[in-house]
Parts: sequence; C-alpha cells; structure tokens
Amino acid sequence: MNDLVRQHTALDDSDLEWLHLLVSEWQLLSDLSFADLVLWVPTSDGTRYVSVAQMRPNTGPTSYQDDMVGHLVPRGRRPMLDAALDEGRIVREGDPEWREEVPVRVESIPVRRESRVLGVIARNTNLLTVRTPSRLELTYLQSASDLAQMIAAGSFPFPNQQVDMDASPRAGDGLIRLDADGVVQYASPNALSAYHRLGLAADLVGHHLGRTTAELAPVRGPVDEALVKLASGWAPREFEVEGGDGVIQLRAIPLKPKGLHIGSLVLLRDVTELRRRERELITKDATIREIHHRVKNNLQTVAALLRLQARRMDSVQGREALDEAVRRVGSIAIVHETLSQNLDEQVEFDDIADRVLAMVAEISPGKVTGRRTGRFGILDAEVATPLSMVLTEVLQNALEHGFGPGEQGTVEVSAVRGGSGEESRLVVVVQDDGRGLPEGFDPQRAGNLGLQIVRTLVEGELGGTFDMVPAPERGTRVVLDVPVRAEKH
Repeated sequence: MNDLVRQHTALDDSDLEWLHLLVSEWQLLSDLSFADLVLWVPTSDGTRYVSVAQMRPNTGPTSYQDDMVGHLVPRGRRPMLDAALDEGRIVREGDPEWREEVPVRVESIPVRRESRVLGVIARNTNLLTVRTPSRLELTYLQSASDLAQMIAAGSFPFPNQQVDMDASPRAGDGLIRLDADGVVQYASPNALSAYHRLGLAADLVGHHLGRTTAELAPVRGPVDEALVKLASGWAPREFEVEGGDGVIQLRAIPLKPKGLHIGSLVLLRDVTELRRRERELITKDATIREIHHRVKNNLQTVAALLRLQARRMDSVQGREALDEAVRRVGSIAIVHETLSQNLDEQVEFDDIADRVLAMVAEISPGKVTGRRTGRFGILDAEVATPLSMVLTEVLQNALEHGFGPGEQGTVEVSAVRGGSGEESRLVVVVQDDGRGLPEGFDPQRAGNLGLQIVRTLVEGELGGTFDMVPAPERGTRVVLDVPVRAEKH
C-alpha cells in the first residue's frame, strides 16, 4: 500500500498512517457486512482511482475472485465512487452489478480524516446466497452500518488505537451489542458460551454488561468500577476478565454514527485454554532455568572440592591435573549459568568466550594479554557447552606451552560466522605469539589429554574440523571450523 499511495496519489505520510489504521480495523467491517471491501484513492491528477487495499469477509462468499490491489479506474466509470468522494456521503443508489453470473450490491463509503476525504471504500456484497436474515445477521448488518457512518464522519478508526489483527477478538469469536446505557441488546451464541464459562447462569440480554462482568470477576474494590466502565463500552479498549473456570478477552468499540453515543459493540474471545498453555510454558521455562541454575551450583561445588583436593596433594603433576579439571568444570558451569538466565536453550556466546579467556589467563605463567575480536553470536546450548570446553583447552594449551615464566605476549581469539540458509559456519581462530610448536609436532596424533578432548569434541560432537599450525610470523595458530544454526534477525 505504501508504494501505491506514494506512486499514484498526493497523500502525505499522516494520511497514509490513517489509511494503515483503517486497514488494521476493516476486517471487522467486512465480516459484519458479509462483504468485500476495496479501498480506492484518487490519483494525484484527479483523473483516476487506484485500489490500494482489499479485504474479503470471513462470514460470507467473496465478490472478487481476483486480486484488485493495484487496479486503476478512470474517474467517471464508477459514478458511485465519484459521488462518495465529491459529496462525502455514503452512496447506496444503483442496481446490483453482475459479475460472472453473480449479482453484487455495491456501496461506496467515503474515508474521512478530519475535514478531508482521502478515498472511498467500495463495499461489495455477493447476493447469490441472500436469505431471510437471522437476529445475528441483522445485528451484524446494523453494526456494520454504524461503523460505515463513523468512517464517513472521520470518527473511526480510533486514533492511537492500533489493533493487532491476529490477537484481537473477531466478530465470529463472540459479539455483544449494547445500548447507550451499557445494557445488552443482543449476545451471539459464542459470546453467551464464553460468559457461561465465567460462571454466568442466566441470559445476558437485558442485563448491564459492566456490572455483570464485575460480579463474575473475583476482584473487589476500585478495580470493579474500572471494569464496569470498560465492559460498558464507553471507551475503545481491550482487556481480559478471569472468573470461574474461564478467561475471556474483550474489546469494546463505542458506536457514534452521528456524533452521539448510541451504544457499543463488544467483541470477545474465550482464551481460557490459550492462557492455560501459556502458564504451563512459563512454569516449564522456570523449571528449566532452575535446573540450569542447580547444575551450575553443583558444578561449582565439584570445582571447589577438586580445588581443595589439589591443595592437599604433594605431587606437582597431580595438582596440575586437578587444576586443569577445575578449569574444565568451570567452563561448563559458565554455560549453565548463562542458560539459567534465558527463556530458551540459546546463549550469547561472546560473553562466555570473554569469561573463559579471563579464567584461563589467570593461570598464565607469564604476563600474557588476551583479547577477542569478531562475534560468536547466539548459539544453541548443545553447541555452546562443548565449544566452551574446546576454547578452554585451546587457550590453556596456548598459555602453558607458548609462554614461559615472566614472558610477555598476546593471545587473540577471533570468530567469524558465515554461510546462508538454515546452517552457517563458525570459524574460530586462536593465535598466540609465543614460542611456537615443537619440531615435527602433529596435532592430529598428539597424545596429551587436552588435545584429545579438543579432537573428540570438535570432530565427534560438533561435526567440525580442528587444525593447529605455526602462525605466519611467530607462535601458534589453532583453527576451529564448526557448523551452527543460522541466527534469526
């Protein structure tokens, strides 16, 4: 719609925003009218109309099999559009049109914003299935007529009341028509069923909806007064009411077709099961976070016990082995600590990488500076946990074997994500400027435990590749290449 309006018309951004507000609401008008809606806007030179939006009803057959958006019609070909635009009134004159052997009643509704008519809504009703209307259909049609008059007067849609079409109740979910005092004139079967679930034992017709709703809600006090006003339809609002065994979502639409408040429409939806599932998900999320929190605490306890054991050992090799185990357990604990703070099983790995780098740097025999460049991004938990261990082992290996006591140097961790589609690649390079690899060193055959852990996790668990080569100038360069799921933007 933006492109069509800017290409063909003289409307400004505020006018376009009004049309967007209208289009966010007009599914209701279409459903209540049992009719297709097409929004026509005059072109800049005033010689033609361009159709910028279209809506089909959920309550009846369509009048248009084809998409009308983008069509251009010369002024004069459809006199009802001209009359509605020029005179600023709803035009219903004329005989039904025949389209593919289907009679269609056409009406034109001017779209007014303040003192200007921006365009015209063509309301097209398929008459092929017309029959004696029921009370429900009569209420729908009367409400549609009231809304059409409000559109023509510029009082609908309501400013600053953008509606989420997916989340907001629709006419078919449940509809209640109130008079000017808030008394129920008509309640659809779905609306009555929803109120029965709240605990209503009687009919709604003839009862004041605001007071009835407040009596069914479990709260008392000042909130009751606010609820009475909301459910009476005096202001355009959406709200929820919980009572008995049910939860209903309500949307109040004041009706002022000629500037006077004649009543209200209340759309409602039974959202009991939806809210129950949401509560279950919240409970499950809280349980998962608590599990990660307890795992982290247990791992920290294990690390503390290993640290105590290391202090009591006389063997230097045994103490060093336990210290390495402490760091390995700590790297896993960092991941679980991050997971305990999230709603999903994903982590922002950059923070984990920085913490692992700081943790390992503490054991450096020299004065080594660590830094990270690039971005790891968001990773799934099943990737983050082994990757944190791999990063711990590689960094520990670089610091222990690349630098001697008192030596200065730098260890840099860089990360690059690339690729397209569902899967991308994460390439991690850990490079130091230390003493470098021994002569004839083969990382794929080296037997120390740290490199065995790295090979097993990278190739076996992560499905990636691992290589360790001399750096271009000095030191050692470790390259990890693993597949990861593409980030969602």
